[in-house]
Amino acid sequence: MLLAATVIGSGIMAQRLAGGNLAVALLANTAATVAVLATLIALLGPISGAHFNPAVTIVEALRGKLSVPQAVGYVIVQIAGCSLGALLAHAMFEMPLAQASLHLRTGPAQWLSEGVATAGLILVVMGSGPNEAAWRVAAWIGAAYWFTASTSFANPAITIARSLSDTFAGIAPAHVPAFIASQLCGALAGLFLGKYLLINRGTAAQTVD
Repeated sequence: MLLAATVIGSGIMAQRLAGGNLAVALLANTAATVAVLATLIALLGPISGAHFNPAVTIVEALRGKLSVPQAVGYVIVQIAGCSLGALLAHAMFEMPLAQASLHLRTGPAQWLSEGVATAGLILVVMGSGPNEAAWRVAAWIGAAYWFTASTSFANPAITIARSLSDTFAGIAPAHVPAFIASQLCGALAGLFLGKYLLINRGTAAQTVD
């Protein structure tokens, strides 16, 4: 909930203060997202594993680190929490609570961007220990805000929440399914890439030893 409230709320604040300068607005949106993501992962990692993202949860289930019932429970709460975060952001800025975004985000470049952003996220998660995940994940998402055409949603739950907000961070509901499909494909690509690199890394380490 707090993650989605930050993404959407900082977008609202940035749009109001940037005076139409989209680069400044995106920079402010990025900075807030990176800060809250690093903080929440460090804070909640020891409690829940910092599972804020259905794509990450599904990959962890495929890796045998979560049971199917656990993964389903996480995904339900992630979607509900992010959706509540959209409502919270609207309430804080005195906007109508119930909204549907009109922000068009579609096309092959956007879908490819979501696949790349999510694949990279999974690779970072798989290659990071508890003490590294907070800053590495936040840094990746912050960078992907700028080098991807989609501004790196990389999270199905956040994507759904952003469709509920007709603001700077929004996405039209009709474009959500393709984004989520791209994210899940990217997650699987990241899983296979991560397994390959981690195996090679372990083999290399043994050779050096």
